[in-house]
Amino acid sequence: MAGPAILIVDDEKNILSSLQRALRVEGYDADVAGGGTVALEKVAKRTYDLVLLDVQMPDLGGIEVLKRIRAEKNDVPVVVMSGHGTTETAVQAVKLGAHDFIDKPLSTEKLLVTIENALSFERLARENRELRARSGASGALLGSSASMNGLRRQIQLAASASAPVLIHGESGTGKELVARAIHEGSKRRAGPLEKLNCAAVPSELIESELFGHEQGAFTGATKQRRGKFERAHGGSLFLDEVGDMPAAMQAKLLRVLQEGEIERVGGNETLKVDVRVVAATNKVLTDEVAASRFRQDLYYRLNVVPIDVPPLRDRREDIPELVDHFLEMACAANDRRGKRISPEAVDLLRSSDFPGNVRELRNLVERLVILTAQDQIGTAEVRALLPLAKGGGRGSGSFYSPATPLRDMVAEAEKDLVLRALEHHGGHITRTAQDLQIERSHLYKKMRALGIRPRPGEDTTPPDDEVGEG
Repeated sequence: MAGPAILIVDDEKNILSSLQRALRVEGYDADVAGGGTVALEKVAKRTYDLVLLDVQMPDLGGIEVLKRIRAEKNDVPVVVMSGHGTTETAVQAVKLGAHDFIDKPLSTEKLLVTIENALSFERLARENRELRARSGASGALLGSSASMNGLRRQIQLAASASAPVLIHGESGTGKELVARAIHEGSKRRAGPLEKLNCAAVPSELIESELFGHEQGAFTGATKQRRGKFERAHGGSLFLDEVGDMPAAMQAKLLRVLQEGEIERVGGNETLKVDVRVVAATNKVLTDEVAASRFRQDLYYRLNVVPIDVPPLRDRREDIPELVDHFLEMACAANDRRGKRISPEAVDLLRSSDFPGNVRELRNLVERLVILTAQDQIGTAEVRALLPLAKGGGRGSGSFYSPATPLRDMVAEAEKDLVLRALEHHGGHITRTAQDLQIERSHLYKKMRALGIRPRPGEDTTPPDDEVGEG
């Protein structure tokens, strides 16, 4: 298996060749670029684990190349090297995001230590990012409902096994988080967890994404590239939306599951891979099999350990806990400390339908945190942002009801919006009208039509053309 991929950038050919030899001896997948422009082209086409970058180059200086790499791929560590190094250059490089700065002539021992330190640092940073992402998404596995307790038991059983897993659940239920929990509870936790969304990759590229390719395998394949299976060696591969995988790829995936072998696109070498596949779908794969859109043999091979993730409507009792969790997250992320949500607003959310499940609820809570000016989020704020979706009925989380005339639904939506604006401005009519971008007299007429009484206090006197009317 190839080691970490490193791109060496220098305009001196003898340095390129000597560094490439030295790194290959140490097991690294060393690639070279003879200038800054070529380096940027290579970085755009291939994923590198580290870039070793010279400062002085005729076509495009190393500092400019560093800026562009950090702008496009800021998770790739860059080690800058120079034969004309100054403290000023080193400081500038580090400020721009370089991991380290080393002087030429290079000591092989020092270079290898610097590279290993940079790779270790990035591995730790990646783990921290993933940890933050997991804590941010962990609401999908929060809850003490019977269905969630059952899901956690399924995850534990799946983690203790080594067979493929097939996760089924609606969009937004947290299938990826379940896959991550399985990986992290398994004996493979120290290995990588790679992910591929089968619905997001063009059919002509999915084979290369999974298996990698050799140089010249197709137009644009200027360099050998490792695929997801190679990168996941010793760990797990999460195949999201596997029900959307093209038929030709289904046969090749089946072969990998049966034999544990892959071939890169355009290559003849057979590579052994040790990877556990965890697949997920929001489709009913038995229906897809019946319609000849999904291979039956692949379905049986994936469905060794089946897991069903419950939709949010089947665990409404978990919504208060989820809301508290997402509220805390959103307040911290958006610098809105001290926000709280009323019990009545939580009850309204609990009675509402969320077709997008936990993801939709999380997004709604964040919007409430950002758009509510006062500290307390009430039912008016919640109603104003709830989607026009079937499920809650009027006054219980949704404006829509099949028996409700359109004009009544529009009036209720207007009323909620006006009430929210009035509450935001403390009942001040002029400021409320300005906020709603309507005339003050128009706002009074609208309030009368909607049955909203002005709140006693400042700026509640009707305009002249309203006094005595009716």
